[in-house]
Amino acid sequence: MAIGEEAIVRSELRWAAVSIGVVSLIMLALIYAGIVHHINPPSNIEPIDPKTLHLSGEFTEANLGTRVSAEGQVTSRIVATQFTFQPRCIVLPANQRVTLRFATPDVIHGILVTGTNVNTMIVPGYVSQVHTVFTRTGELLMPCHEYCGLGHSEMFATLRVVPASEFKPDAQGRVSCDAR
Repeated sequence: MAIGEEAIVRSELRWAAVSIGVVSLIMLALIYAGIVHHINPPSNIEPIDPKTLHLSGEFTEANLGTRVSAEGQVTSRIVATQFTFQPRCIVLPANQRVTLRFATPDVIHGILVTGTNVNTMIVPGYVSQVHTVFTRTGELLMPCHEYCGLGHSEMFATLRVVPASEFKPDAQGRVSCDAR
C-alpha cells in the first residue's frame, strides 16, 4: 500500500471504531433504562371487542375512572368515543405509579397529557396502556390529538393530580372528581 492509502485506511478504521462505540453506548443506555428503570417500548397487545366493550368486562360504565386495588395499584380506565372521553375528569395521586388504560368502540383516537410524557394512540379492537408517575399536582389537560371527526376540537378530558394526602379512595377503592 502507498503511504496515502495507509492514512486513509487508518482514518476509516478510526471512524468505524467511533461509530461502533456510539452504537454500543446507545445500546447500553437502552439496556440500562429497560432493566434499572423498567422503561420499555409498549409491547402490550391486548385485543378487545369494540362492539361489546361497554357491555361486560373492565370498560363497563361502573368500572370507568380511577380505582385503587387491594394491593395499592392505582388504575384509571377511560373510554374514548366520538367526541368525548368517559369519564371527562380523572383524579390521580402525585408521585405514585399509575396505570392508564384506554379503549374505543369507534375510530382511532390519540391522547396527550400536557406537560408530561404521556402520549399514546387508542385503536379500536385494542386496549392501550400507559404507566407513569405524575410529579406535579394540578389540573392537566388531556386532548385527543388524532383527528376523529367534526367534533374533534371539543374532545378533551382533565386529569386532576392531587397530593397523596388528598387522594382518598372510597370503600370500593374508587376516586372521582365528583367526590371532591
